[in-house]
Amino acid sequence: MPTDCISYSETNYFSKLILDYLDKKEDLSPFYNRFPEIGNFEAQIKEKQQSFSNENRKVLVESLQQQFKGFDVSEATLANIEALSKDTTFTITTGHQLNLFTGPLYFLYKIISVINLTKILKKEHPEYDFVPIYWMATEDHDFAEINYFNLNGKKFQWNSTEKGAEIDAVGYLSTEGLDEVFELFSAEIGGGEAADHLKSLFKKAYLEHTNLTEATRYLANELFKQYGLVIMGAQQAELKKLFVPYAENELLEQRSFENTKEKTEKLSNLGYNVQVNPREINLFYLNNGYRERIIKRDGKFYVHEKQIERTKDEILAELHENPQYFSPNVMLRPLYQEVILPNLCYIGGGGELAYWLELKDYFEAENVPFPMLLLRNSALLQSEKQKEKREKLDISNKELFLKQHELINRKVRKISNIDIDFSKQKEHLQKQFEEMYELAEKTDKSFLGAVKAQEVKQLKGLDHLEKRLLKAQKRKLKDEVSRIADLQNQLFPNRSLQERQTNFSEVYAIYGQELLDTLFEQLNPLEQHFKILTFGTK
Repeated sequence: MPTDCISYSETNYFSKLILDYLDKKEDLSPFYNRFPEIGNFEAQIKEKQQSFSNENRKVLVESLQQQFKGFDVSEATLANIEALSKDTTFTITTGHQLNLFTGPLYFLYKIISVINLTKILKKEHPEYDFVPIYWMATEDHDFAEINYFNLNGKKFQWNSTEKGAEIDAVGYLSTEGLDEVFELFSAEIGGGEAADHLKSLFKKAYLEHTNLTEATRYLANELFKQYGLVIMGAQQAELKKLFVPYAENELLEQRSFENTKEKTEKLSNLGYNVQVNPREINLFYLNNGYRERIIKRDGKFYVHEKQIERTKDEILAELHENPQYFSPNVMLRPLYQEVILPNLCYIGGGGELAYWLELKDYFEAENVPFPMLLLRNSALLQSEKQKEKREKLDISNKELFLKQHELINRKVRKISNIDIDFSKQKEHLQKQFEEMYELAEKTDKSFLGAVKAQEVKQLKGLDHLEKRLLKAQKRKLKDEVSRIADLQNQLFPNRSLQERQTNFSEVYAIYGQELLDTLFEQLNPLEQHFKILTFGTK
């Protein structure tokens, strides 16, 4: 298969923080433990092995076995769950929201990055086992972020019958109402073997399971069970019980806030955008599906917008008796994950890694090893036909990632039979004004301002003429301009990265299993490049 790649910086879609992290800038070294290179995993293994107890392993394995009851579990996944009972087995983890029908394409890239890294590590360290984990964000409460997916430029949206009721943790949502989405999806996806398989996946996931957690587990399991993927929720009481000591520290000492504010300030002082600002208490109260933050005031604990009040002794008693009522927010979830998993590395997108980089001091305060942080793979998928169009239009892969007006202006200038670049004229004009500045200096310095004003005016005049000429050429070359815009709009829907917009079904309907096979073959999580993959015409 034809493949190409460009650097993340050349895409213009990644933050300065992530680009500097990938470049291992010295200023960022205090914010992470070990950089995710193959030679650093041995030390990470030893550190995690010493800190993760066999009791935690036992609880984890029993919980996972319970979670998979009633599902068609592959031998590879069962073997991976069983392997977690041994102190020579470790996990590589990614997390994702319960997006409807997986949401954007990068859902696949995350999970494939995790599975491929476990294979690489097994080859490098055959004495250990490595298990790929997909952590379902069952307790997230932003329904608007997950209730839709985009297919063929159309938005397929689920209007849950429970929105408006007291259901905040999306994993508890009933799948009622998804039959309407299924009908629309079936009509759009059409026929054929791959399309029929997609319809079956959607129907069995969402119309034959009662809540969003189980629907997502079914879907992810069907897509990835042959690769041994372990799909987990973490809302179970037995898992939350392992986190009780850390939740106590949060309630009584606001430990996450106290140990992240310095790193947060340092990131800001270094000129980076801070992804998440911690609250004083980063725990939610979760009961009957609603999820509201816990606030401490005047020595007592309150649940925001609920008539719930607890003394210190009462809330600690409830924490021990019903740990499942306490839900970590975005700042606490990473620690919870690392407490209940023998994890070495977290694979996530740029936004996720940005908030993980705020947490190293907090992990040290809680004496929990900080995992390696690896940026997930990214890719642009194009057909052979689209590749041929791009080459005919003389657009490089790098140029594809330009803003559309920049790309069109560049191409119009290149294919025009007249020169629309007034840079030489501007340079000549500026040299003429240098002489005028010298003359004013020697005669009357009060004329410097007038000379400057005239220079600015004439440079603006040249800019205006250049833009008018470019606009005229665009009209003259409107067919080429239209083809350039159409191609880029196909590959960058909504002027955004394809992987953040397009649902996997759009590509799977054409290529079927070849899509997954190609991604597994081409995406190496330790190769930090943005891939461009070309699929043959079908």
